Amino acid sequence: MIDFNKFAKYSKPGPRYTSYPTALEFNESFDDKAYIKALQRHTKLPLSLYVHLPFCKSACYFCGCSVIYTSKEYKKVEYIGYLKKELDLIKQYIDTNREVLQFHFGGGTPTFYNAKELEDVIKLIYNTFGNFSKSAEISCEIDPRFFSEEQMRVLKDYGFNRLSFGVQDFDSKVQQAIHRIQPISIVETAINLARKYGINCINFDLIYGLPNQTLESFKTTLNDVLKLEPTRLAIFNYAHVPWIKKTMRKIDEKMLPSPQEKLEILKYTINYLTSNDYKMIGMDHFALESDELYQASLKGELKRNFQGYTAKKHTQTIGLGLTSIGEGHDYYVQNYKDYEAYKKALDSNRLPIQRGIQLKGEDNLRKNIIMKLMNNFILDIKHIENKFNINFKEHFKDNLQKLDEYINLGLVSIDDDYIKITPTGAMLVRNIVMVFDEYLVSQDGRFSKTV
Repeated sequence: MIDFNKFAKYSKPGPRYTSYPTALEFNESFDDKAYIKALQRHTKLPLSLYVHLPFCKSACYFCGCSVIYTSKEYKKVEYIGYLKKELDLIKQYIDTNREVLQFHFGGGTPTFYNAKELEDVIKLIYNTFGNFSKSAEISCEIDPRFFSEEQMRVLKDYGFNRLSFGVQDFDSKVQQAIHRIQPISIVETAINLARKYGINCINFDLIYGLPNQTLESFKTTLNDVLKLEPTRLAIFNYAHVPWIKKTMRKIDEKMLPSPQEKLEILKYTINYLTSNDYKMIGMDHFALESDELYQASLKGELKRNFQGYTAKKHTQTIGLGLTSIGEGHDYYVQNYKDYEAYKKALDSNRLPIQRGIQLKGEDNLRKNIIMKLMNNFILDIKHIENKFNINFKEHFKDNLQKLDEYINLGLVSIDDDYIKITPTGAMLVRNIVMVFDEYLVSQDGRFSKTV
């Protein structure tokens, strides 16, 4: 029996570890020139492409994404022109005939663009990168409130094979509190449209920890979700960071569930989904047993990049558009978040790089450990020792002492060969891997809560 009152004390600020080092360590000394050098060092890996389309019609109060709110058509058209400028620049520094394994539209609201505009952006990508793998995952985030058959037809015609639908929660009180009114009927219509065009790889994004949310209300949402039969579910812990996202200040914090309530919701979600043919993979994802993500997790081969979990082999991620993040094996890089700065750089014939980081040897070592535990809940100690030529228990003596607390709680086990996170420990995996984070000094207030 889980004592949620005891575990609630672990609700403290901490990274989500979409990268290591985290974005807080990115710095402006890593500029466009440093990025060009990095691109010229990385010439062999296949590619992942991420394109950020930042526009939304109105604010969803829970959202932590980089968004521009507008109803002005010319801004979207202008942005496409700047994407073309960025692509024309990037192809000067990279072999665009390298194999592409992933291509993902994120936002913002990609489907806030009409069908013709979506097609224009897709053509820009395909005219720049011509070597898409036959097994490439080509995906788009969908807001069911902005999704038409014309848009679906364009996505299908250009090879899109996975769609990710933003659901969050079906409860009407929760939807009102987060300023996103989206009845189940709208989502069902969007799903039926996708399946009409042969898109059967359907992902839902849900969030627990939203205002007015209770265990009972989320049970109803989960029951409704399963009726729609998504193949994958991403169920995120709401990150309340009003000091970063001003729209979150519109949320009444008194209406947010307590850490104990959130853990109860998470526990129920795990039990409910795993008893209904879904398998837990990584920190916050679930997939059907037949899904390639689950099969990769069984082999300890699940990986994660800024597009989410993947079973694809290691790639170099090229981020395109406002605020996009790119990644190579020894660097991260991020475009400008400010639209005017982004445009100014491209008008000056410069890649729109705001900041990044060059990874040191110790960074790569700890990145390997943190990502393996986050993705697969297991770490092969001998593999790390051989890869990095270290004595693991000597090198991480101080870190392993901090791990003792979680071992004593039954959340982690360790022997000479493996560190393993238990099913209960998976609920606190962010806390567990934080013991290996070399940068976590006086930064607590800059992260969202882990629980």
